[in-house]
Amino acid sequence: MSWFSASPPSQRWAYALSALATATAVPVFAQTPQAGAPAHKRVPSTDTTVTVHAEKISGRPEREITLEGDAELLRADTRLTADVVCFKQVEDQVTADGNVKMWRFGDRYKGDQLELNMTTGKGYVLRPEYHMELNNAQGKARRLDFLSEEEAVVSDGTYSTCEGPNPDWYLKSSTLRLDQGRDVGVAGKTVVYFKGVPILGTPAMSFSLSGARRSGWLPPSVGLGSKGRAEVMVPYYFNIAPNRDLTVFPRLMLDRGLQMGATARYIGETDAGLYQGETHAELLLHDRISKTNRWFLNSVHSQALAPGLSYGWNVRGASDNEYPSDFSKSVSLTAERQLLRELRTDYNSQYWSLAARVQNYQILQDPAAVTDPSLTVARPYDRLPEILFHAGRYDVAGFDWSVDAQITRFSHPELANGNRAVFTPQVSYPFIRPGYFITPKLQLNASAYQLDRSGLEPARSLTRSLPTFSVDSGLVFERPAKLLGKAVTQTLEPRLFYVYTPYKDQSQFPNFDSAEASFNFAQLFNENRFIGADRISDANQVTTALVSRFVEQNGTERLRLALGQRFYLSEQRVQLTSTAPRNESRSDVLLAAAGQISETWSFDSAIEYNASASSVVTSNAGMQWHPAPMKVFNAEYRYLRDSFKNLDVSSQWPLSLRWYGVGRISYSLLDHKVLESLLGLEYKADCWVFRMGAQRFVTTARNTSTPIFFQLELNGLSKLGFGSPLESFYRSIPGYARVNQTSSTR
Repeated sequence: MSWFSASPPSQRWAYALSALATATAVPVFAQTPQAGAPAHKRVPSTDTTVTVHAEKISGRPEREITLEGDAELLRADTRLTADVVCFKQVEDQVTADGNVKMWRFGDRYKGDQLELNMTTGKGYVLRPEYHMELNNAQGKARRLDFLSEEEAVVSDGTYSTCEGPNPDWYLKSSTLRLDQGRDVGVAGKTVVYFKGVPILGTPAMSFSLSGARRSGWLPPSVGLGSKGRAEVMVPYYFNIAPNRDLTVFPRLMLDRGLQMGATARYIGETDAGLYQGETHAELLLHDRISKTNRWFLNSVHSQALAPGLSYGWNVRGASDNEYPSDFSKSVSLTAERQLLRELRTDYNSQYWSLAARVQNYQILQDPAAVTDPSLTVARPYDRLPEILFHAGRYDVAGFDWSVDAQITRFSHPELANGNRAVFTPQVSYPFIRPGYFITPKLQLNASAYQLDRSGLEPARSLTRSLPTFSVDSGLVFERPAKLLGKAVTQTLEPRLFYVYTPYKDQSQFPNFDSAEASFNFAQLFNENRFIGADRISDANQVTTALVSRFVEQNGTERLRLALGQRFYLSEQRVQLTSTAPRNESRSDVLLAAAGQISETWSFDSAIEYNASASSVVTSNAGMQWHPAPMKVFNAEYRYLRDSFKNLDVSSQWPLSLRWYGVGRISYSLLDHKVLESLLGLEYKADCWVFRMGAQRFVTTARNTSTPIFFQLELNGLSKLGFGSPLESFYRSIPGYARVNQTSSTR
């Protein structure tokens, strides 16, 4: 029996029903949700009200209704339209035929026929086209089965994150399980197509729907090694927990053999506090070229044991001197020749801290050092062990004070060994007032040595105590000014720093860890011109400096100009190796200018000038222009007299609407040769990115490496190709940004 009579075709009727209750004919004027509306959380809705629209409505009260002609059904987060819709109230189930369209939790579906249980979320769609809001994925299929509100199985279907009916890339699979609750897609018997051409086939594959980390095979990397020889790497990623993961990568090098590698990362928290670390290991059994076993290890860890108490390690090691040049793919790793091994523990409280550590180094010599001793890498002393203590407080009755102490056992296979104890207390009384400051300070450097017997030299003891008095003072003037048409506050800050340390002959003292500090603005106001504790410079000197800053009203420093020089009132008699004093009356002049003069331009520069010789000792000047994302240009010039004179230029820049160029060149103006170069291209489509390029850098004094890389990144799926272009781009080009960083996966 018909419940509602037919309505004229020109009219459209609307009713609201409550499931398992008597339907009430009530007109509905509320706005209908539109396709592509914001997604809702996938939790069962407590709102069971069903609203229907149709040209003809018929059925049985409290049982079922049938909607015919422009039929529409709405309930909570679900909207369904079709030619014919049947809703069974008791079963809470809906079926639809002809031109079926459904919007559910932001996802969209289109098909020939649909059946769906509104309570459990189970059902199916025949010959569907689907679109997922989570990652903008879409596809077609023979059938789509809903297993729950979050899980669906696509049979004989496709999947892609590209827009449009003919996506640039898609995967075609016999079965595709999309689980948005677990954020995983699992496909069987899959072929990946790009531009209509199959590029990858696999019996099974899985991927993250949102781009989050998950376990599975990573794309194989096929390419050229550090010396241009072919290799294949197939990594497997274990997403052990949200705070732990492991990547295992077999690496087949056609010329050397099979290398196994692994990287483990972790971070967590105990009752005592945080812990974190990372360990990377590589092993190649029986290298076909060297006929030896090759390995590398890098492990770092830090962990809190109790409030204020922590420990950690930093362990690096390699099987032989040539490992970095044979296997590394970056200039930073090939240049690392002093591999630190350290184990330490620290305790920190409010006013004091205590640390203990053991350190030693593995030295990887450049093979060319055999014939050219100037290339030999010096081995630092091992510290077995070292204990460090620091205590201090600020503003105790106006005084600032601190105490530093250390006890170290120095060991070296070729040089004299011994123990050293250092005690350095200091106290100062700052006078800080608006517009000026004066800070007198008194410091004591006390050291004691116990040296072992070395060759014909007997064991001996040495002590040294040297007081240091200093006064730091300065003025601050301000005035309103303009910089590039903007109102700013300009400061003028003259500074005067005096130091006195009496002379003591230190030529009999060993040199475990001292070196002459680089002369720059940071060192200009130090009492000691040496770093380390084995040399305390005699001083009777005055340092003058003048700084001017241009500061906007919001506190942004747009420009800083600085000038400084040190004047020696007596000769400098303490030297590292020579006993001859230095009779200079003044130091080199330091000049610096830096700032971000606009939102897109920044620069940094410094010059050390020797007025007596009328020559520049060191200089560097760098600038960056960053007018927009993915538009950056960097240029830097670095010079050290009698050492190097280099020019470094790098950039990322759009070449057309979709093409981007990246490049870097580091050139030695003294040797007239390229030290490092990088050239790459990126093409950005709507749902994929192609990268290609090559890099060349020096590995040893006589060898270079030229890795080549290609990569096709399918947004939301994977990266295919060989090499690591992104790693090279980030490391080589300051300010580089991924062209698809808003939509791509990691």
